[in-house]
Amino acid sequence: MPKPPAPTMTVAQPVRKEIVEWDAYTGRMEPIEFVEVRSRVSGYLQSIHFDEGQMVKQGDLLFIIDPRPFEATLNGAKAQLSQAKSQLSQAHAQMEEAKAQQKQADAQVQLADARVKRTRTLRVSSAVAQDELDQREAEFTQAQANVASALASISSAEAAQGTAAAAIEAAEAAIESAQLDLNYTRIYAPVTGRISREYITEGNLVSGGTATSSLLTTIASVQPIYCTFDVNEHQALKYIRLAQQGKRKSSREAKNPVYLGLSDEDQFPHMGHMEFVDNRFDTDTASMRVRCIFRNEDQVLVPGMFGKVRLPGSAAYEAILIPDSSIGTDQSSQYVYIVADNKIERRQVTLGPIVDGLRVVREGLTGDEQLVIQGLLLGRPGMDVKTEPGEIAVIEDGLPNTYLPLPAEEWISPGLTSITTPTETFQATPKKAEVVQ
Repeated sequence: MPKPPAPTMTVAQPVRKEIVEWDAYTGRMEPIEFVEVRSRVSGYLQSIHFDEGQMVKQGDLLFIIDPRPFEATLNGAKAQLSQAKSQLSQAHAQMEEAKAQQKQADAQVQLADARVKRTRTLRVSSAVAQDELDQREAEFTQAQANVASALASISSAEAAQGTAAAAIEAAEAAIESAQLDLNYTRIYAPVTGRISREYITEGNLVSGGTATSSLLTTIASVQPIYCTFDVNEHQALKYIRLAQQGKRKSSREAKNPVYLGLSDEDQFPHMGHMEFVDNRFDTDTASMRVRCIFRNEDQVLVPGMFGKVRLPGSAAYEAILIPDSSIGTDQSSQYVYIVADNKIERRQVTLGPIVDGLRVVREGLTGDEQLVIQGLLLGRPGMDVKTEPGEIAVIEDGLPNTYLPLPAEEWISPGLTSITTPTETFQATPKKAEVVQ
């Protein structure tokens, strides 16, 4: 029986190139700032000053609550202040009158004291009658009583001054509170972002100032934007070991680059960097929440959207790449066939992730072999074969083959939001006390 002809195998040399292993995650977009706009005061919604779904700038007027009840309250508080000031003026006048009475009473005491002393002297020599002495002593006692009365009037005037001053402070506080409530009737955008729909229309009663205040609308910032995803314990430990070995800086300390692709994008055109790594693993999911940030200048990234995230999982190194079609699998290992001296040899390999459409070979190949890339099922180890040259195609995924942490001048700051339009660029720094929401 004639020997069957040797099968023909397509062979090619594995690809050797510098790569970075980009770990794949699925992330969700989150706004840096998300505000539920609620009123701080209750009243009827008088007017709405925005278009639903449009971009608003921080400080833009959104709603007006009917201000008339609050204007009346403010006017009443101002009237109370005027009344308290009048009471204080009256108390000052009472004080001056009481002091004048005290001076008059002091003079009367001095005069009565001199008269009673003189009368007592004359009475010793029987120059005056006893009735006159009794009258002078009574006048002295009356003068002392007048002094005590004047002192009491002074104390009463001081108390009236204190009461009036307290009434002024209370009235000023009432004015400040009423003015705040009046200011709160005009509701402004606390952040820059895209506004939602009107949850309450004009003419409806708005409940405000409580934990269950009426929700008027929401605002989500869009530029820049966060993307959050979870890292499992195995991956987190890998990053920790790489940092300990000096091969890759920890994302807690360095702004490692991150690339993002959307569901309709084959590559990863959106570049950002790591921004936050949580301090603990979630006990329910055994994963750690991490966050990256993107400029989102074209506003394509929308809060709530999913994205394909690529995070550097290694330092740049020279790797050996082969197609998955050249890999065989048995129950215990993975292997490839190589051809040496027209005979098939089996090599057990340890594989890594896919990079540029090819599989990384960690162990088992040097990159100089003639690898069988087609006809794997036709061969057996030790079999004589014929070969024909083939080519291993590298499909670029748009990710760089090396990277460095971003320098400080390229960091994306979450504290500054901006809106870029065809005619202008608006930047807003978050306001504090002057913003009414």
